[in-house]
Amino acid sequence: MLSADNKLFVAHCAKGPIYINGQMANRHGLIAGATGTGKTVTLQVIAETFSQAGVPCFMADMKGDLSGISQAGKMSGFIEKRCPEFGIEDPKFAGNPTRFYDVFGEQGFPMRTTVSAMGPQLLSRILDLNDTQEGVLNILFRIADDSKLLLLDLKDLRMMLDFVGKNADKFTTQYGNISSASVGAIQRSILTLENQGGQQFFGEPAFDVADLLDTENGRGVMNVLVADKLMLQPKLYSTFLLWLITELYARMPEVGDMDLPKLVFFFDEAHTLFEGTSKALVDKIEQVIRLIRSKGVGIYFVTQAPTDLPDNVLGQLGNRVQHALRAYTPKDQKVVRTVADTFRANPEFKTAEVITELATGEALVSFLDEKGAPSVVERAKILFPLSQIGAISDGQRLDIQNAAPARIKEYSAVIDRESAYEILTAQYEAQARAEEKALQKKEKEEAKAAKEKEKAATKKSSKNSKGLNRTILGTLATAAATTFARSLANSAAKTITGGSKKTASSSKKSTSTGKKTASTTKKKTTSSKSGSALQKATKSAANTVTRTITNEVLKSILNGR
Repeated sequence: MLSADNKLFVAHCAKGPIYINGQMANRHGLIAGATGTGKTVTLQVIAETFSQAGVPCFMADMKGDLSGISQAGKMSGFIEKRCPEFGIEDPKFAGNPTRFYDVFGEQGFPMRTTVSAMGPQLLSRILDLNDTQEGVLNILFRIADDSKLLLLDLKDLRMMLDFVGKNADKFTTQYGNISSASVGAIQRSILTLENQGGQQFFGEPAFDVADLLDTENGRGVMNVLVADKLMLQPKLYSTFLLWLITELYARMPEVGDMDLPKLVFFFDEAHTLFEGTSKALVDKIEQVIRLIRSKGVGIYFVTQAPTDLPDNVLGQLGNRVQHALRAYTPKDQKVVRTVADTFRANPEFKTAEVITELATGEALVSFLDEKGAPSVVERAKILFPLSQIGAISDGQRLDIQNAAPARIKEYSAVIDRESAYEILTAQYEAQARAEEKALQKKEKEEAKAAKEKEKAATKKSSKNSKGLNRTILGTLATAAATTFARSLANSAAKTITGGSKKTASSSKKSTSTGKKTASTTKKKTTSSKSGSALQKATKSAANTVTRTITNEVLKSILNGR
């Protein structure tokens, strides 16, 4: 709470009140302690104190109990007992201006960002990609930029992956190797993220971090991220908060040290930010934390043990509140000693011993003084909050949402403008129509060619048939006439020759036969022979005609006529 002289009063020790130095509040801080030792109440007390001083705050509500910061607290026996101890008379209980946000849009206004704004490095962390897959994702982003294709949501990313995969051969020489295996692995990771509801996080309207800097009636707005569901996906949660910090660093101007920070950012469950994180990303986090204080932003990490954070990050956290730690194992005892060594020693007690003795609501406190040096660690009791401790009702949450400014309510309406998905889908559809048209044209041409071929074949067949008929008929007539004449001549010759011999022989045998009888006999014989010769000639001619027809047909077939 603010003291009478507008100091940031957050704790009380045997020597009196302990204040956070407003000018050093942007030098970051740490709230640590085992589960159930009072970290959440400490966060609430510090946050509402900043709010009373006109400094907006951002915090993640992991269990729903931070929502009470929006409602006025009440006097209780515990608070009544503490008031004289803290030197407080008639505390003014009050709620704080609050806005609830929810990545999934269920218990607060949606907080979205675009795939492009998230960038390949942070997106690779969400998707849990290896180095090779992250390289492919970097190539994809570069191709999208060069092709002026917006990547706004996950369907844009999936479509872009499909496009890059299908055209990998075209891009390899300019951008590098793009393996189908990597593309498939990224697609599977995106599918997993979608199944977890991650598609609601990407899209438009994208959240404007400037909306975190609002004040109402001179008090800083408490921006509360509902994170009970989001926390089930630690990498999505931590990467989302990292994106927020990065955006703040990129968007806010340099202001240097001020009397009070422009924004205080509480990062609960801070250990998730560094678990499974590549060294390159850890280095980036360290750089942002080191430089963002010049933008007037103070980051306060909330975790169980300071050792959860990298040393380079821990070394930048000047304002510290350490609640009790448990030392049941040699490893726990080592952690306690390490934590104790990070404080500026107080000759009145042994820090390592006190850490394990602290009661709920008690803490070891050390804030930076006017010169930026850490103060001597003090054993202190954290003040009680003036706002409600515990969760609020759904009705109260709804009332707060309805009272939000119109520009904040606009986040509820999804905007799906033209981006990579729509452009590539249109290209695919146009390509499909062109291919279908080309196929139809080809089919028509083939049908026309087939029809013409069939017509030509029919014409040729008819011509060949006529030619064959003429050939056969001509050959038939010639062969028939020739054969018939030849056969008839042969038969006549045989008849004449044979008849003379038989007549002479007959005359020698019987001279008594009269001329009339011989003449009659000769006529009969000649007539009989002539009929036989005619039959033979006809038969021979028919055989010749048959052979000729067969030969002509075979020749026509073999010659392709």
